[in-house]
Amino acid sequence: MGLGKTIQVIAFFAYLRERKAVRGPHLVIVPASTLENWSREFQTWCPDMKILLYYGSQDERAMIREQLSRNEIDFNVIITTYTLAQSPGDRSLFKKSRFKYCVFDEAHYLKNIKSGRYTSLMNLKAKHRLLLTGTPLQNNLLELMSLLVFTMPHMFSGKTDQIKTLFTYTNKESTHRITYISERIEQAKKIMKPFVLRRLKSEVLQELPPKIDNVLNVPMSSEQELKYADLIENYTREIKYKKITFEDNESDEKFKSGNSMLMDLRKVANHPLLIRQHYDDNKLRLMSQQMLSEHRAKGHRESLPQYIFEDMQVMHDFELHRLCTQYTSLRDFELDDSYIEDSGKFHELDSLLTRYRLEGKRVLLFSQFTMMLDIIEEFIKLRSYHYLRLDGTTKVADRLDLIDQYNNDPELFVFLLSTRAGGLGINLTAASVVIIHDIDFNPYNDKQAEDRCHRIGQTKEVIVYRLISQNTIEEGMLKIAEEKLKLGRDISAPDQGANDEKEELMEKSDVKTLLRAALKL
Repeated sequence: MGLGKTIQVIAFFAYLRERKAVRGPHLVIVPASTLENWSREFQTWCPDMKILLYYGSQDERAMIREQLSRNEIDFNVIITTYTLAQSPGDRSLFKKSRFKYCVFDEAHYLKNIKSGRYTSLMNLKAKHRLLLTGTPLQNNLLELMSLLVFTMPHMFSGKTDQIKTLFTYTNKESTHRITYISERIEQAKKIMKPFVLRRLKSEVLQELPPKIDNVLNVPMSSEQELKYADLIENYTREIKYKKITFEDNESDEKFKSGNSMLMDLRKVANHPLLIRQHYDDNKLRLMSQQMLSEHRAKGHRESLPQYIFEDMQVMHDFELHRLCTQYTSLRDFELDDSYIEDSGKFHELDSLLTRYRLEGKRVLLFSQFTMMLDIIEEFIKLRSYHYLRLDGTTKVADRLDLIDQYNNDPELFVFLLSTRAGGLGINLTAASVVIIHDIDFNPYNDKQAEDRCHRIGQTKEVIVYRLISQNTIEEGMLKIAEEKLKLGRDISAPDQGANDEKEELMEKSDVKTLLRAALKL
């Protein structure tokens, strides 16, 4: 990550054209967040290469397809997104074309061998396939082998079931764990060794400043602790009443129930306003009447208070607070600023931001959830910091402008980013501090995020903080993340056998194990 994969591909295409007379056509498939950056890098490093950016509205793409059918567009490389390459209206263009090279950026998007994306993109016709990723192993060895199968489908034709069986562990006896995992790691390394080119920062970027990782165990606020304890008590009682054991053979309905419990525990561990507690049903009924009166005063006669009430019932406290700011009749129901600030992580965040503002350092602040980013944004406004925000709702055409704006304007102190949308293929070396507000189940998503600034072009020491709420479900998530990262280190280590430390099975990362630990079942 941050080692110049994009430029290597561009240089390779330029080499093919200038030295081998191979002018294409090539296809590059990328996440939407990196589309504009790829186009810019081609323009910077190889402006003579003719690039076709296949993106835009449905009508714009239809026009491009029509022009291509009439041979009115001359190009060497098509750049498009994973979504468009597999969408019904667009994939016919790619399936009927024969490409010299097909490049898949952030290739861990193809980790699931059973997914529709994997199946659809497997059908693309290309003489060669090139997969780019800084995090090839995300959760388990099967995902890693899935990438290899995708790279060379002819070599592994008819062997996918065998590979699934080989790298899927079903024996749960602890005495066999270490031996089994060690053997599978060594097998995977031997199979992949001829086909993988791995570059490490320690080898090719020796001048890159160090990155310092910190895990901050943060105590929750008093209100958070009380609410978290209430949820634990209620869910323990519910599980015992419904006789949920979280065994593999239980129904999907029970699994979804457990998943919902887990999400609620994560919400409270991050901020108490992510659930509904301040706005009880009595208050919502009163608010719905007030809103109805305001609606009717504006000429909207069709509204019914019961419908308004039901809509508000599914909203969390911060959503309801924002709703109150939009209606004059609800201003008395707005929450005080102290409710925004009342989070253990925000107390720690306040200290970190104050410190680094004084030191003149700039900060990337990541969260998985846009609803959490909403609250963080309100907190940043209360502290009067200059900031930008990029998440999954940000238009692709606007993302590169935001990145340029942040990199070029030293007055912009904080960049708020969603872990998924802002964690891939973008360069934010103007910052040197990364704060992961809430960790991902997949630690490699967080690794991708922090390497937005620890990459080529960084001249300062990079400091990374992960905020973990004490005595919550997040501590279990952190332990699972560390186990997944260890598996990644083992698979990329020299051929000297797997680490002999006790290794836990990757199934520990599921909802069942976390809930068992959290609810002490």
